[in-house]
Amino acid sequence: MRRVPVPAPLRRCLALCGVLTLIASCGGRGTGDGESGPLPGPPLGVTATAGSATSVHVMWNAVSGGRDIRGYEVYRGTTKVEEVPGSRHMVDVTGLKPSTTYDFTVRARDTEGRPGPRSREVRATTPAAVAADRSAPTRPGKPRGRAAGSRAVQLSWAASKDDRDVVSYDIHQGTTKIHSVAGNQTAAVVTGLRPGTRYVFTVRARDAADNVSPAGGPVRLTTAGTDDGRDTAPTGFRATTRRADGAYHLDLAWVPPRTDGVITEYQVHLDGRPATSLVFGGTAPRDRATYGFYLGRDAGVTHRVRIRAKLPDGTWGGLSVERTVTTGGAARQGRRVR
Repeated sequence: MRRVPVPAPLRRCLALCGVLTLIASCGGRGTGDGESGPLPGPPLGVTATAGSATSVHVMWNAVSGGRDIRGYEVYRGTTKVEEVPGSRHMVDVTGLKPSTTYDFTVRARDTEGRPGPRSREVRATTPAAVAADRSAPTRPGKPRGRAAGSRAVQLSWAASKDDRDVVSYDIHQGTTKIHSVAGNQTAAVVTGLRPGTRYVFTVRARDAADNVSPAGGPVRLTTAGTDDGRDTAPTGFRATTRRADGAYHLDLAWVPPRTDGVITEYQVHLDGRPATSLVFGGTAPRDRATYGFYLGRDAGVTHRVRIRAKLPDGTWGGLSVERTVTTGGAARQGRRVR
């Protein structure tokens, strides 16, 4: 075959096109918005309320839209002052000055570490300091409440008294503080709950010196609707046995349920009863979790096993499908137990 000479201008053009093609093939992800998807949006519903003369309670709604959120960053002005996991949507910013106005913003960071834009700015002013105040406010009156649909409740209570002033009220769900309102409010709406789920709430009063009252009486409320646990149960659940060091062990693997936060605690049910709990320290798994524990030395023993997660709202999620295993044998799939 006869080689045809290529003119110099065309050679330069082909060389440039080759460079551009190489750049296009090597720079596939660009800004990361292609394969990785869009960045998290700004958190909505951000509020800031003085909790005492030296603290402010900042809250926000979970960022939705299909992105997995690793955590939230809270800023005072331009300074990042707090960072919390994606399962939390509130924080107490402490170490502040009395009688001072502060501005706060919040932004989300996804599981790839990419930060989204900051929220709108909210403002709170701490009250004046009170010297030598060691008297806590009185116990709030027992709260009353009602379900507000399937994912929220409305609470109200009788005001506490203090020798100076009540600055804020803390609302607890079980043993966890989940909400806070200003001391001149005696009602609140708690959101982010599950349908058809029973909750227990208590209220405590706080003064400017951070003295906290005893909890008011509990109020028990059940959200509307039904929840069969399917949306909150671990999926892809597998159970196998293995023999090591003369004994049998149970190995479990599952996919954590999809929630608006990271799940760190699980409960394993063996033969119809809770057998053990596990808490992941550090970074909890989001795509695939594993766990193993000792069963015994006897072969041919059959067990039924399933697992459930403790959700960010403090309640237990639905139970996984049940697996049946036999020491020295294979696992069999069972049914989902509600």
